[in-house]
Amino acid sequence: VPDLVSVLERIEALLGATPYTRLDHAPAHTSVEAAAARGVPLEIGGKSLVMKVEQSFALFAISGARRLHGRRIQRQLKASRLRFARQNELLALTGLVPGCVPPFGRPIFDLPLYVDASLAANARIAFTPGDHGVSIVMLVRDYLQHADPTQIFDFARPPDV
Repeated sequence: VPDLVSVLERIEALLGATPYTRLDHAPAHTSVEAAAARGVPLEIGGKSLVMKVEQSFALFAISGARRLHGRRIQRQLKASRLRFARQNELLALTGLVPGCVPPFGRPIFDLPLYVDASLAANARIAFTPGDHGVSIVMLVRDYLQHADPTQIFDFARPPDV
């Protein structure tokens, strides 16, 4: 189990001198609550979803304004089985509870990272770095450089209108 206390510190160390804004706010448990607490558009929120793809787990980063399109993931990764990680699996893999997993794979979590194309197309990203009451806002290009996703592709449903 990863060290709970150090997820934020490990992210801050990974980011190094890269400019970002750290926001301390009231605990937010949904993408909508987080966007309101951060004072940023819902679209730039990076929602992290840990999924079991066949026999292994992976982390998928998607805009807070969108939902996962499972079939697209299955097609892209040539997988027949796909499901969300159970809470106990999420805890074992990340040391965290749902809603506060940051959109990072290795070296923060030992998971491949897939980023949705719509999130990667934004200028900025805002995410929770392991604590419901903390957010980081930064440029997407800097995030992508540090997060180093395994792949970027379209796996989101359009926003609900």
